Amino acid sequence: MNKTIVITGASDGIGAAAATQLHRCGHRIVIVGRSEEKTRRVASAIAADRFTADFGDLGSVRALAATLTDRYPRIDVLANNAGGVFGTRDKTADGHEKTFQVNHLAPFLLTSLLMPTLVSSSATVIQTASVAARLYGKIDPSDLENDSRYSANKAYGDSKLENILFTKELDRRYRAQGISAVAFHPGFIRSGFAADTTSFGMKLVYSNPIGRRFLSTAEQGADQLVWLAQSAPGTDWQQGAYYEKRQVTTRINPQANDAGLARELWDHSLAILGM
Repeated sequence: MNKTIVITGASDGIGAAAATQLHRCGHRIVIVGRSEEKTRRVASAIAADRFTADFGDLGSVRALAATLTDRYPRIDVLANNAGGVFGTRDKTADGHEKTFQVNHLAPFLLTSLLMPTLVSSSATVIQTASVAARLYGKIDPSDLENDSRYSANKAYGDSKLENILFTKELDRRYRAQGISAVAFHPGFIRSGFAADTTSFGMKLVYSNPIGRRFLSTAEQGADQLVWLAQSAPGTDWQQGAYYEKRQVTTRINPQANDAGLARELWDHSLAILGM
């Protein structure tokens, strides 16, 4: 069955690669990106619909959700792939720490606003997480925006751990209504990711010419997103789970399995957004 698949962060990297591969398989692709020029270039190459949105602006996310709701009565897959790692502790115009907003709060808002369409479509919701959740994540529910203990690594690791917790709580709340939620780590990808970070470790991996030789291509990184988008939840993959290399991994941050923390994060996110 051909599907309508919305991919955020699809103007570059694994999002663009996944969009291209899924288009070749005959699906209707909706590309969302921050850069107008890059988004147009990727969309034009595959004749896909395109929209621009800045996840550093929650008003832009709300406008995107309204447009998608109006244009697409059915959305089979929402791939929350947009995100980044940032160098300094900056706040958005909405008043939130940038990593927290772009990587967690914005996709949480987009998914929540699209929920009536997603439920009626029995949709799959995919979160691009990261092994950084295990390496750097340690969430303090009283300090979600790292006012007290900020570092670029911790902010990124926390946000990717939040992606996994969001997936688990989304599954708990909405599986019975037809939603299939899943998160995955795409691997270490050769792209422009982490270009602006001050983290020595991430610069060593992503920017050093020697380190980049060992990174996977965007096409390789897109493999799991393409697989999850096309295959059958509950049969080919486990709902509410976190995947690495097409396998549910047991190497995971212990907080990722804290159901109470997942509920608390969800409730805090709703409160922050005034929902």
